[in-house]
Amino acid sequence: MTPSRFPFRLSAGALKGAALAMLAGATLATQPATAQNFERPVRLVVPFAPGGTSDILARLIGPKLSAAIGQPVVIENKPGAAGNLGADAVAKAPADGHTLLLMDVGSLATAPSLFSDLTYDPAKDLAPVSMVMFGPYVLAVHESVPAKTAQELIAYAKANPNKLAIANSGVGAANHITAVQMAKELGITWKNVPYKGGAAASRAVVSGESGVIINGSTATLPFVSNKQLVGLAVTGEERVAGLPTFKEAGLPGGDAGTWQGILTRAGTPPAMVARLNAEIGKILETPDIKAKIAEQGGVVRTGTPAEFSTWLKDATTRWGGIIKEAGIKGS
Repeated sequence: MTPSRFPFRLSAGALKGAALAMLAGATLATQPATAQNFERPVRLVVPFAPGGTSDILARLIGPKLSAAIGQPVVIENKPGAAGNLGADAVAKAPADGHTLLLMDVGSLATAPSLFSDLTYDPAKDLAPVSMVMFGPYVLAVHESVPAKTAQELIAYAKANPNKLAIANSGVGAANHITAVQMAKELGITWKNVPYKGGAAASRAVVSGESGVIINGSTATLPFVSNKQLVGLAVTGEERVAGLPTFKEAGLPGGDAGTWQGILTRAGTPPAMVARLNAEIGKILETPDIKAKIAEQGGVVRTGTPAEFSTWLKDATTRWGGIIKEAGIKGS
């Protein structure tokens, strides 16, 4: 015999209570969907000057994200303090997913070890959304530097201690740490000169203000292609634009590079973070975006917010040790 769906009678009070419970359950069931909706324009903060890797990626992703969420995506360049000015702005924004941060997340990993007066905590105040890409670093020089290969650059640097100025994206930026570590392992000394982002650093070497740069391929390869810089080598496992890998060129630090990611304010509803992660993942897998990133030596890297969080924790520990050993201090 088929059991009755309601094997006992409910009193009027119980029926009312059941109805209220069902209504509450229905309300809760709609909350995740509501939490995923975008109600106004989204700010996509790039904490570096226009023209760098993060800025280029933001302008590739922004229009497609706007189409996906049905709201304008406004890109806001907020350079300063090795990316910390912009990161702090996002860390203090409303936790509703309408303010995003796109940057070289290596800078977030180094910030706690560099700045004793940091006004935000990357681990507590920001929520990872999605990795975006990995871009190899390009080692390049101004044409006035008497070096056409990496080994010639090393020989020149050893013969002329502290004569070469190497540009970076800011004190404590990942390319700054890479340059410090490389100099230590090669037994050379050069002057590390900070700029407000990779684009400004690249332009400084193009103009001859600084002589050397290690910087993301997206922002640097165009200058090599246009013969405004002399490319010597690239990090990673594969040649890019015909340049030898660091390993082939006899250089340490071949696994270094720029890791770009998107974060939002901590406390943002998980459903909103999941929606952003899904939309960004779809965008990065579109053929035109993958092709544009590949053209500039980059490789799309996505993944879950949890995987991104683990990466950030590991990088913070690893690079923190290098910073402490080298005695680097933020300014």
